[in-house]
Amino acid sequence: MIKNRTAQLIYQTIYITLGLVGIVASIGIFDHIDIIRWDFYVHFTNLSNFLCIGVMFVALIQTAKKKEDSFVSAVPLLKFIGMLGILLTFLVFNIMLAGAKDRDPQANWRIGSLCFHVVMPIMYIGDWFLFYERKKCKWYYPIASVTFPLVYVIFLLIQAIILKFDSSILIPTTQTPLIYPYFFVNLDTQGVSGVLIWIGIIAVAFVAVGYLFFGLDKIGKKNLKNK
Repeated sequence: MIKNRTAQLIYQTIYITLGLVGIVASIGIFDHIDIIRWDFYVHFTNLSNFLCIGVMFVALIQTAKKKEDSFVSAVPLLKFIGMLGILLTFLVFNIMLAGAKDRDPQANWRIGSLCFHVVMPIMYIGDWFLFYERKKCKWYYPIASVTFPLVYVIFLLIQAIILKFDSSILIPTTQTPLIYPYFFVNLDTQGVSGVLIWIGIIAVAFVAVGYLFFGLDKIGKKNLKNK
C-alpha cells in the first residue's frame, strides 16, 4: 500500500482523464461528432464506469486537500460497490460479449471500449489495492453491493413497461432491443424464469466476490498491524 500523496494524485488524475475520454466516447462523439448516442444510459458498462469516475473524483479532491502522505479513505462503501460493479463489467464483457458472433471484433479496439472495458476497470481495482485505507471495509459491504445490479435491472424493467415491452425499438447501429441491452435480461429469449436465474447468479457472484475482497481487506489489516 502506498501513502505517497504525489503518486495518488498522478494515478487519480490519469484515471479521471481516461474517464473523460470514455464518457465522450460513450455518447458517440468519436463515431459521429454531430450525433449524440442517446442510448448510453441503458448500458451497465457506462453506468458502472460513471459511478467509478465519480468515486475517483471525490478521492482526487480528498487527496488534493490533504497536506501529508496518508492512505485514501474517501466514500469507502461507494468505492467497494463501484469495484464490484466494474469487475462485473470487465468479466462479462471480456468473457461473454467481446467474442460474440454478432459483434464486430474491431469495436473492441475502439478508445471507449478499451477505456471502459479494460484499462479503467483494472486501474480502479488496482487503486483499491494500492492506495485505499485497510480499515474501512465492513461485513455488510458485499451485501449492500448487490443493490447496484438489482437497481439496474429494476430500471430496465421500468423502461420496458414504459415502452410497452416493444423489442422492435433497437439500440442505434445494432440489432439489440433497447429494452434488453444484454442477452441475460432479455425476456423474449430467456423468459421470466431465465432472467430470474441470471439475476440470481449475478447476485450470488456479487456477494461471493465481495466477501473475497472483504477477506483480502482483513488480511491487509493484519499485515499492517504486524509492521
